Amino acid sequence: MELLFITLGGAILGLIARSVFPNRDTHGVVLMPAVGAGVAAVLWVALTWAGLAWDGGWIWVITLVVTGIVVAVVDPVIGVYRERADIAKFVALRTPSAAR
Repeated sequence: MELLFITLGGAILGLIARSVFPNRDTHGVVLMPAVGAGVAAVLWVALTWAGLAWDGGWIWVITLVVTGIVVAVVDPVIGVYRERADIAKFVALRTPSAAR
């Protein structure tokens, strides 16, 4: 049950990151919540296997903080990368050699 809650928390952090950071028009609505949910779930399971108690406070703090950091880094990086890729594709399609 806690895995469900922490996954939901990761999705919420991803949703917050999507609305806070710029370039949100360069990726889909569900991408950052999915990244947040995935990171939170994998990290929770890894910390559980490492021996942290699921009812202890540290596993919650570590999982949510690391998930927040990951989505805070991934969102701007994806936005900048997609913006550059879109510009490069537009330039390539605009050249006369691309019409052939």
